[in-house]
Amino acid sequence: MTAALALGTYRVRDVAEAARIALRAGTPWIDTAPNYADGMAHHRLGPVLREHPRAARIATKAGFFTRGQAQTAVALGVLTEEDAAVGHSLDPRFICHQVEEAVDRLGRVDLLFVHNPERATRHADRAALRRRLRETFTVLEGLVQLRRIGGYGVSTWSGLREGAFSVVELVALAREAAGSEGHHLIGLQMPVSLIMDAPITQALNGGGPLVQAQDAGMITFGSAPLHGGELLGAMTPELTGFIRPGLSPGAAGLLAAGSCPALDVVLTSASSLDHWDDAAKALATPLTREQLRRVTDELATG
Repeated sequence: MTAALALGTYRVRDVAEAARIALRAGTPWIDTAPNYADGMAHHRLGPVLREHPRAARIATKAGFFTRGQAQTAVALGVLTEEDAAVGHSLDPRFICHQVEEAVDRLGRVDLLFVHNPERATRHADRAALRRRLRETFTVLEGLVQLRRIGGYGVSTWSGLREGAFSVVELVALAREAAGSEGHHLIGLQMPVSLIMDAPITQALNGGGPLVQAQDAGMITFGSAPLHGGELLGAMTPELTGFIRPGLSPGAAGLLAAGSCPALDVVLTSASSLDHWDDAAKALATPLTREQLRRVTDELATG
């Protein structure tokens, strides 16, 4: 089974137009963040989402911010000067501030990702990070109860790969925050691509964070399937044809990521209808486990 194709807005040139294309194509999710598009992603998405109410679920993030957003938050007393200088904060007051701004501009937040929580402590202190995550999850459990968000998750670039935390630890912290098994940690987002292919090989072998997250009832999102475009430079005609003859390099790379076992959603930054259709057609017939394993084995030996 292939992952569902959804819109990720990190590297999209025209957020509003990309969202309109994705919504008309039936995307199940739009993923964004307050710092995307130089801090304008939420502003540009809001009107489009009002044109297509309930057409897709909305995921955004809390943690990072632009310089202008930092100035406003410091003036409001919800962000410290120290965190403003770093560019990232999981201070409970600031999390609540970002959520309220997101709900106001987007209309709703179905899933709120804690954005790269590995950035939340300055000195790689795992105990301090666990305390901060528990505190953050407690705040988010409260926001779920207040119906400000539908649920929460963790979006990480390197936290799982570098061992800052594990899926098992995240679930345990969510249970502690909720005070019961009935927590609302419902999503995990991490990079999945042929460049960062450890999640693929782990899932093919029946383990790794994606499998653990799915087993815990979480929705799994694969970000950066083309690794910010870097993969395209490595997609030779031979490799593209080895994945599936007739595909463009971008579609072949996306197909490999989207065929990863235990991946529910793969995010694309397709900005045109042609690019979206190219990706959707490729994902319509996923690679089998055997085909995907041959691709990863070929890369490992090549």
